Amino acid sequence: MFIRKALTENGWVRGLPAADPRITSYKGIPFAAPPVGKNRWRAPQPCADWEGVYDAFDFAPIAMQDSPIIEEKNVYTREWSIDPDVVMSEDCLYLNIWAPAATDTKNLPVFVWYFGGGLQVGHPSEMEFDGERIARRDIVVVTINYRVNAFGFLCHPEITAESPDAPANFGHLDQQAATRWVKRNIAAFGGDPDNITIGGQSAGGGSVMNQLTSPQNQGLFQRAIVESGVAATVYPDKHHFGYIPGLAEAEQNGEKFFRFLGVQTLAEARAIDEVTLRDKVHEYRANWGTVQDDLFCVGEAVPLYCRNRRLPCPVMMGHTASEFFISPEVESKDELKAMAESTFGTDAQEFLSFFDLEHDTIEEIRKKASVSSIELAIRIAGECNAASGAEQPLYYYDFDAEIPGWDHPGTFHSVDLWFFFETLAKCWRPFTGKHYDLARQMCTYWANFIRNGNPNGEDLPGQALPQWERYSPDAPTRMLFADQSTSEPCPPSALMRFMVRQYRKKL
Repeated sequence: MFIRKALTENGWVRGLPAADPRITSYKGIPFAAPPVGKNRWRAPQPCADWEGVYDAFDFAPIAMQDSPIIEEKNVYTREWSIDPDVVMSEDCLYLNIWAPAATDTKNLPVFVWYFGGGLQVGHPSEMEFDGERIARRDIVVVTINYRVNAFGFLCHPEITAESPDAPANFGHLDQQAATRWVKRNIAAFGGDPDNITIGGQSAGGGSVMNQLTSPQNQGLFQRAIVESGVAATVYPDKHHFGYIPGLAEAEQNGEKFFRFLGVQTLAEARAIDEVTLRDKVHEYRANWGTVQDDLFCVGEAVPLYCRNRRLPCPVMMGHTASEFFISPEVESKDELKAMAESTFGTDAQEFLSFFDLEHDTIEEIRKKASVSSIELAIRIAGECNAASGAEQPLYYYDFDAEIPGWDHPGTFHSVDLWFFFETLAKCWRPFTGKHYDLARQMCTYWANFIRNGNPNGEDLPGQALPQWERYSPDAPTRMLFADQSTSEPCPPSALMRFMVRQYRKKL
């Protein structure tokens, strides 16, 4: 017999067979009260009980955000936006579960996934996030929804006065509340509440970092996967990767937004209907995000991680080969020299020695000075992890597979999601056997890490995966996902070593 029904703290839920009937999928399970009316801009509240059996057959509406636009020239909307009329609602705090259905399954590892989208857009029902293939590896997979943009991250003095214990970061608190729901309820679906891995990509990976460094989360999870969600910069950068405002600054931004809305009070702002508010958020064009409230968030995640102010657990981090490179924003060699002196002080000449100032053009120098901000952050984290004595495993990967298609996109940001979830068959791209083999291996590495904090193990029965060594400053190693999985030494360049040293000086 197969399990298609489970008892949660709020009542029974009924799921359906997935494409593989050995897996049961439960879609659209509420984990908190609807964040509407007085619950708008408020920490997630307890979910009400229900009578009878809740049919968890379909994905719930996505969070309020800009409507998807399908543009052939835009690789992201071309890749994932298939329904410009996808249903969205402010009532969005639901999660989805894929679990092995055999009646004797219990105490299985659990994976909780946070989607990306810059904290402005995104949703767990995107087709690449189908959890079935991971679940087939005896993992219980949970994808959760959370509030985004101003619905999830607006601050205001009235909000703080009303809820001083939770005045900000409502989207992150949704993630936290969903993960806590999982811990309380996942045993009913065959999962082990004491063996939870959280993971995410892009802003979802950044969210993992925020959960990992929040003092509120002790004991909530045991491992973390951060895909393209951690970054560091040393060059002066007006965008400042990782910058988060303090609560006072965020409250001032909220007051400006209220004036834009033409309201004076929180009650008036809560009375605006969800569609009008969404359209006003779009018109306002702000970038809403994480706030240092000294409650959930006590600072920027990368420095906190590097100071060992985090949950001690194994972490997997990585990136695609062509994303988030940064170079000095200078237009001349004189500007370069001035930047080096103001940024690196007595080390300015060492920095300048990496370039042929006499013969190279400024464009050539900027290209040579370009470094991956994600790789930089991971190497910094690796050095700090070792120096702190924490000795928590850190596994580093670089995704550099050939991506087919008429657009010749390269390894663009997010393309690795098709592989980790092993959902290539849902993509329009003409993937071939080597891609499916790589996806199988990547998904298996994921499942192994989720299971016990070590990605190594068997690929096919009796056939070991290529050994993936932990990253350490003394033996820097990464897993290169290209035509196949290859573990390789990855000693940093002289420039990268310099950058790591400079960043650590500022910690």
